[in-house]
Amino acid sequence: MPRRVASITLDNLDDLPSRCRRCVFWELDPLSQARALESGDAALEKESWVSNVLLQWGSCGKIIYVEGAAAGYVLYAPSQYVPKSVAFPTSPVSSDAVLMMTAHILAEFSGGGLGRVLVQSLVKDLTHRGIKAVEAFGDLKPDGMSCVMPADYLLAVGFKTVRPHLRYPRLRLEIKTALSWREDVEVALERLLGSMTPERSLRLA
Repeated sequence: MPRRVASITLDNLDDLPSRCRRCVFWELDPLSQARALESGDAALEKESWVSNVLLQWGSCGKIIYVEGAAAGYVLYAPSQYVPKSVAFPTSPVSSDAVLMMTAHILAEFSGGGLGRVLVQSLVKDLTHRGIKAVEAFGDLKPDGMSCVMPADYLLAVGFKTVRPHLRYPRLRLEIKTALSWREDVEVALERLLGSMTPERSLRLA
């Protein structure tokens, strides 16, 4: 199947799944998020966030298309652009790392290696920009309905725990390690991305 990876811009932001398009779990602090959801301005706030990061930092996400249809995406940015990151008990993100916020492969496209392609694109982008590592907050008790990635799968794809926690450890993937992923790690990555359902906000403990 013909597939293509593109950087997320204001022109293709609407290609995200509708729930993800209006999800501002990571992009706003909890109070601002609640206000945006109550007023119905979440999609506008998402667009504003992407615009700001593009202008100040550059590419902050990738979308993968299969035969012209958006099949999945990944979002990432330095932690100073991600207000929700400070709400985690294992924050802050290391100064030399970019935060992998969330990622998702639509169910109908799972199992085709798209997750591998997406994250390889992320790694390639960060390599060209001189970034040394990617960090992520993991969930040790995932329910499949939050924007926080399961810690077990992050470990399976090469991340290492740098700050333990009973629920939300912070994990790190060195770019050099990511460039040498094996096929079995790529399969685990596909399972990770296929299990994500970014939609609801999560009460952090």
